[in-house]
Amino acid sequence: MRTAEDGRGVVSVLELPAVQDRPLLFSTFLMWLLADLFHDLPEIGDADKPRLVFFFDEAHLLFDDASEAFLDSITQTVRLIRSKGVGVFFVTQTPKDVPGDVLAQLGNRVQHALRAYTPDDHKALRATVQTFPKSAYDLEELLTALGTGEAVVTVLGENGAPTPVAATRLRAPESLMGPVDAAELDRAVRGSALHRRYAQAVDRESAYERLSAARPPEPAAPRRTQETARETSRTASRDEPSLVEQVVNSGMFRSLARSVGTRIGREITRSLFGTARRRR
Repeated sequence: MRTAEDGRGVVSVLELPAVQDRPLLFSTFLMWLLADLFHDLPEIGDADKPRLVFFFDEAHLLFDDASEAFLDSITQTVRLIRSKGVGVFFVTQTPKDVPGDVLAQLGNRVQHALRAYTPDDHKALRATVQTFPKSAYDLEELLTALGTGEAVVTVLGENGAPTPVAATRLRAPESLMGPVDAAELDRAVRGSALHRRYAQAVDRESAYERLSAARPPEPAAPRRTQETARETSRTASRDEPSLVEQVVNSGMFRSLARSVGTRIGREITRSLFGTARRRR
């Protein structure tokens, strides 16, 4: 929320390469930051312009598979945070990517070109047109004909009502539209007024480290005397089955005994009833 010496606002671009392949995590973090500001910032009422503005790029990732409680929290935050001097923009392909309850809280609309190459694209185009206030433009035709740097815009007027839709050519940004050179970035960082405060990395003590330090040491196990060790050895020797017992109790021995017993019993039965096999 700081400003430059001439009073202009400062644009902060937060770049986190480590989470660039996890945009949902990044969007959720920004939403948490917005909710945290909502609780901490004081009320300033209906300000002429916000002190801080958030832009959520690829906003559809924020709402994909979102729970009902999470959507309710977003809706409440977006509705009430304006009175604390904070503006919110959701940047996405079509308004359909933003839930209706959240979309209803957004007053400013900047819609770039929409292409309709498939039946689904035509549906999305018609749904987008229906979200705009009535206009003298044929919005279905206009949105498909917009070029680079052109958009249709509507904002909230002084009386709180949406202004008529206006076809607009946007002013090109006077900045580099690509990755900044490493040397130039380092120069800008070192020349920043925040360099003294944030240049030194701080590895704070974690909660795990604090809990580990506060945990009392476990009592050492009492040393066993020589007599106790000897008695334990004798008890273990008595409890441990002998080699013969291990063999007799084994499954293989039992199976063999069962087989031999069955064969012997069969021969005795045959002898008693005169059915013994004749020897050749």
